[in-house]
Amino acid sequence: MMINARLYFFLHSIPLLFLFSFPPASLTIEAFTGTYGINYGRIANNIPSPDKVVTLLRAAKIKNVRIYDADHSVLKAFSGTGLELVISIPNEYLKDMSANEDHALNWVKQNVQPFLPETLIRGIAIGNEVLGGSDFELWTVLLGAAKNVHNALKKLGLDDGIQITTAHSQAVFSNSFPPSSCKFRENVAQYMKPLLQFFSQIGSPFCLNAYPFLAYMSDPENIDINYALFLSTKGIDDPKTRLHYDNMLDAQIDAAYAALEDAGYKDMEVIVTETGWASRGDDNEEAATVGNARTYNYNLRKRLAKKKGTPLRPKHVVKAYIFALFNENLKWGPTSERNYGLFKPDGSIAYDIGFQGLQSSSAYALLSTIKEHGATGSHEHHISVAIISAVTLFLFLQRCVL
Repeated sequence: MMINARLYFFLHSIPLLFLFSFPPASLTIEAFTGTYGINYGRIANNIPSPDKVVTLLRAAKIKNVRIYDADHSVLKAFSGTGLELVISIPNEYLKDMSANEDHALNWVKQNVQPFLPETLIRGIAIGNEVLGGSDFELWTVLLGAAKNVHNALKKLGLDDGIQITTAHSQAVFSNSFPPSSCKFRENVAQYMKPLLQFFSQIGSPFCLNAYPFLAYMSDPENIDINYALFLSTKGIDDPKTRLHYDNMLDAQIDAAYAALEDAGYKDMEVIVTETGWASRGDDNEEAATVGNARTYNYNLRKRLAKKKGTPLRPKHVVKAYIFALFNENLKWGPTSERNYGLFKPDGSIAYDIGFQGLQSSSAYALLSTIKEHGATGSHEHHISVAIISAVTLFLFLQRCVL
């Protein structure tokens, strides 16, 4: 069939018209693609090797993971697993990263580029809880370090798939109750606002370490522990927004949103990069119990699974990295600091919130022995099956008793 020449030209020009009439959509990088993640801290000498940790995470169906460095043994263990990783530049590296672009470039070349794309490195955290901390010199270099790392990613063509972030403690806020009253501290704001401007330009979220446990411990007489544990409570009402809060974590997140709005960044997303509850503490940490830790983490998991926002930002689905995967026996500070783990050193669950842990250490050692020696004959095969069945029955009966 013949077609008019002008019509033919018009039809074939449509793609070009759209191409030149509209700017290309900007690519949004998301380091956190789920709602539930976990912090894999390793300040311990008794936790499983990285490859066993990968097995544990996959069994628990936890996809989003944060580590506090860029340890190569971890990066290699995560290769080809489908687990999505945020790595970190420790605070002690920030001065060099800020002062010298080459240092940032070399760090990315050594700790990021060689592991891509097999290891899914989705984000780089530039330090942790710098602003509001005690080292004021780090406050002045945080932005420079973030910019230099981002520029290094651009030079290597990696910036379209890796997000730059940094996590803040609640020490950056002057007041957080009620949530709508929250603002950044005056001495923090002069460093925070330029950082927010840069993060806004590159599409990074505001990362918050939020601990209802610590807030409750600071004022147990005036804070209802049920409010901190996601249990039934009268909650609080914000007199300015007239919004109701039935749990403390939502209130802490909305306090951050209020501070961002006050600073001029109303649309920036807040992601919780640490939250958890200690299962053991010192004599003055009475709330640090296994029961409370189980309650908080179980209810938090249910809350995140609902994929809903907060009262102030109902369309921004709450995302949180839980602290932490294991108890870390070499951490300094109060006893609670060493007892946030969801799993024991052998990979078994510390308390049941619905996750499946690795086998108990004794059973794991026995099954490993069978595997190492190998049972090639029929007789040995039946013995192996009998032993495995006995171990399985033992674990089942043990679970029933518990």
